[in-house]
Amino acid sequence: MSSAQNTAAVEKGFAQTGANLVRDVSLPALVLHREALEHNIRWMQAFVSNSGAELAPHGKTSMTPALFRRQLDAGAWGITLASATQTRAAYAHGVRRVLMANQLVGTPNMALIADLLADPTFDFHCMVDHPDNVADLGAYFASRGVRLNVMIEYGVVGGRCGCRSEAEVVALAKAIGAQPALALTGIEGYEGVIHGDHAVTGIREFAASLVRLAVQLQDSGAFAIPKPIITASGSAWYDLIAESFEAQNAGGRFLSVLRPGSYVAHDHGIYKEAQCCVLDRRSDLHEGLRPALEVWAHVQSLPEPGFAVIALGKRDVAYDAGLPVPLLRYKAGVVPATGDDVSACKVTAVMDQHAFMTVAPGVELRVGDIISFGTSHPCLTFDKWRTGCLVDEQLNVIETMETCF
Repeated sequence: MSSAQNTAAVEKGFAQTGANLVRDVSLPALVLHREALEHNIRWMQAFVSNSGAELAPHGKTSMTPALFRRQLDAGAWGITLASATQTRAAYAHGVRRVLMANQLVGTPNMALIADLLADPTFDFHCMVDHPDNVADLGAYFASRGVRLNVMIEYGVVGGRCGCRSEAEVVALAKAIGAQPALALTGIEGYEGVIHGDHAVTGIREFAASLVRLAVQLQDSGAFAIPKPIITASGSAWYDLIAESFEAQNAGGRFLSVLRPGSYVAHDHGIYKEAQCCVLDRRSDLHEGLRPALEVWAHVQSLPEPGFAVIALGKRDVAYDAGLPVPLLRYKAGVVPATGDDVSACKVTAVMDQHAFMTVAPGVELRVGDIISFGTSHPCLTFDKWRTGCLVDEQLNVIETMETCF
């Protein structure tokens, strides 16, 4: 076997179906727990459906086609993505309805989408927020003989993309109407950039303004479809958006679409905290999401008392919204595996391939032990892996899931 063939075999075979995490899998490894994953998919789909909306999970979180398929099979209306290349990857794996919650800018990116739109079964919508982009899209897609569905993005001052005033939205709708190759199919916003002590009030006001603008545009005949799309919602405030859309009867005149993404894996950090707030606001929700994502790694060195170096670093796990959280310790090779609680330990720093961890009193470690770590912000953990392991309750690998970053 050549060196290249051997490398490919290692990359594809680091975790095979039937392998056990503590005995057979090369670590570090991205781990998804089946029971929690399936619970999360069912839970969010039920929440959104019961709110009178549709779900288009943000696929940029995982870029894992096997998860897209599970979400669609559970009832998702479509998949949200962030770029033309992500869209092409999802299309290659069978996704046929995409909300690209971003602007389509640059001729090569336009070409990717135009090529996909040659398939009449492909339903695609992207965002616009500026007349320059509208003109460029109109000219390019006219040259290709293809009509592009666009949605106006409405933003907040100091936030990300999006028109900053209702007047800008109305003016942009007129610009879109002047482009025969463009069809205005809805309005979109993202509330996740609203922070502070009055965030709840601000988000509700933002959702109300989205509905108000949608009604104004519909009454003026700006939309190209009879039931336009109105969409918002990240993974922290989806309950407020759902309540606002439902209270304003957005579902009556519009197709309300929610777009949380991180729920599929959840986390042990910022989204765990956000979920606690959701449950506090909604007493009717008796159970929330469960963390399904972990990264497993070996204890690599014990150079000083009370200090461990873990074979886990910035190239393996997110660190932008909190450092990895130690969960359980397993003895390597011992099956069936019984994990010991090591949550009193604490990761204090991460380097490229190493994590520094203080060892809590009473915790006994040896080099070669395995520790499972929770993460914060799953988007930036998934994107560090080509493959993840889906495991059952006995920690046996039941499926390997490839990512498409």
